[in-house]
Amino acid sequence: MRVRLAYGDDGIEVDFPDGLTTVVEPRYIPSLPDEEGALRTAIRNPLGTRPLRQLVSAEQTVAISACDVTRPAPTRLMLPAILRELSHVPGDRITVLIATGTHRANTRDELISMLGSSVVDSHPVVNHDAFDEGGLEMAGQTSDGIPILLNRHWLRADVRITLGLVEPHFFAGFSGGPKMVAPGLAGFGTTMHLHNAARIGSPRATWGITEGNPVHDSVREIATMTGVDFSLDVTINRDMRITAAYAGEMFEVHAAACEAARRTVMRPVDRPFEVVVTSNSGYPLDQNLYQAVKGMSAAAEIVREGGTIICAAECRDGVPDHGEYGRILRGGKSPEELLGKIESTPETTHDQWQVQIQAKIQMRAEVFLRSSHLTDEQVSAAHLKATDDVAATVASALKGHGAGSRVCVLPEGPQTVPYLTKGA
Repeated sequence: MRVRLAYGDDGIEVDFPDGLTTVVEPRYIPSLPDEEGALRTAIRNPLGTRPLRQLVSAEQTVAISACDVTRPAPTRLMLPAILRELSHVPGDRITVLIATGTHRANTRDELISMLGSSVVDSHPVVNHDAFDEGGLEMAGQTSDGIPILLNRHWLRADVRITLGLVEPHFFAGFSGGPKMVAPGLAGFGTTMHLHNAARIGSPRATWGITEGNPVHDSVREIATMTGVDFSLDVTINRDMRITAAYAGEMFEVHAAACEAARRTVMRPVDRPFEVVVTSNSGYPLDQNLYQAVKGMSAAAEIVREGGTIICAAECRDGVPDHGEYGRILRGGKSPEELLGKIESTPETTHDQWQVQIQAKIQMRAEVFLRSSHLTDEQVSAAHLKATDDVAATVASALKGHGAGSRVCVLPEGPQTVPYLTKGA
């Protein structure tokens, strides 16, 4: 059985054993026949609020929060659809904020690819910087004491708009919606509170859960307290084309988009597997090892205790070099030691949440990585095992797990979120 794994720009073909392989993919939904028309219709017929053109006057300033380059969001279609409804507002009064969270700034070439050169040349475009204290302002604190530090362009705007891609998220439940405010536009201190070990360690901080998820509950509270005037959320298929679009009041919009994503992406599985092969959905999602933990996390949902996970992620951006993820990984001799350090230290360190989740996965299963851009030494330093032959590693793992062993393949990685049915 030959299966194409999403990998980089072009994917890779892998042969799997007939009769022992189960392939689990998102339910394929064709893209909307007229994506631009669907966006326009959603914006002009919003949920829970007035149409955008009626909400904004020409004298007001507008801030728009958009996804960064680590997300395959169709911003190049979404943003122009919003801007057309704001044609009565001068271009220099509309600021596009790239919701980087704590990620690196996007380059001009990336911005042009994401937004289009006409937008980049006609509107202020600002990479959010979580570490720039001068670019942040305090907006109070949450009910459990999280300081709300947000981008000052966002807080000072008369009108605030979010553009989100909604898909299941491995600890926030779903992306898009209120995540475009925090951590998307949050200061470093706020993000550290949102991602502390207790929140990340909660069993409800996982795929597809928003209510009662301590991460998403706090994210939702921050967005409520600081205010969002209009939201546009979309879902996409494996071709990165729009399958549904919702606009209007943030939480009505996000709930509708989450339900659409849940029906498409979350797939039931009736038994755990000894071997699970996953991708990280190809570029841009598999651009570094940090992001590839999401693919491992999806696989961990259905791998048997003591099983094997094989993740294919290109990692053209390395570990990466920015952030603390690589340094934290090198700070312990084993996943168990790393997890112990994280859970016993009161202060939250940048990127520790990714190591925390990865360590838990590795304590459940042996994890191999197939990457074109990381050396064996870099893979080993991350406590993973390198492979350049997925098929051979699958065959070896099946043999090692014994008679009756089976393999599950997630060709689209975390674009598919498998879950075990009750009794499995």
